[in-house]
Amino acid sequence: MKNLLKKKLNEDQPVIGTFVGLGHPDMTEMLSRMGFDWLVIDSEHAPLGLETIQLMLQAMNGTECVPIVRPAWNDMVAIKRILDVGAHGVLIPWVNTREDAEYAVRACKYPPEGIRGFGPRRAGLFDPDYARTANEELLVIAQIETREAVDNLDEILAVEGIDAAYVGTFDLSISYGLTFPDFTNTDYLQAFDQVLAVAQKWKKPVGMYSFSNNVEWAVKKGFKLITVDSVDTFLMRSAAMALKKA
Repeated sequence: MKNLLKKKLNEDQPVIGTFVGLGHPDMTEMLSRMGFDWLVIDSEHAPLGLETIQLMLQAMNGTECVPIVRPAWNDMVAIKRILDVGAHGVLIPWVNTREDAEYAVRACKYPPEGIRGFGPRRAGLFDPDYARTANEELLVIAQIETREAVDNLDEILAVEGIDAAYVGTFDLSISYGLTFPDFTNTDYLQAFDQVLAVAQKWKKPVGMYSFSNNVEWAVKKGFKLITVDSVDTFLMRSAAMALKKA
């Protein structure tokens, strides 16, 4: 297994992706050929079953766009099944403590590093080296989306096997008492600075959910693992523009 996204991050390159919550392989087929470095197939908030996720992964075959899946929860069964159908990594929601991070890593790694059961159905189907390389190549991303997680980030990133942190912009705003992300709020902005400082200490990349109007800010601040908007946003925005013009 070779993970191009992990390679780019190890070379300190910023990588741009987007969220895909519309459950059809056409979505990932089109987007993976547009130049995105990675796509997050979202099964936390979107109604995506495992069969649909597999089809969406298959539609990305033949591209250099890397498929990452966000499971519904930090759960070893959900993570195992997602990896077995071919995800190159997982974005684990609600990682608030060192213990949460350690559990996520164990769920992703084969023994002796972890507890992932062996059965890489699709992931290993055409890759004879999968079992040997998966522990090293899979990308394990801890989603940081609460005050608690920000305060515990030093311990979270100290966990061997956590490859990166990713700020969940919306949930973090709620944790700071905001209805929506407010990039003029001092306390909220300070959380982003704190995350960046801790990530730099551990020499691990950190990312965030950004928007079309602040993705440049995110890159300039030093975020590397960036998503911009979502498929739903792209669809609604383009449809609204076309309708307004008509």
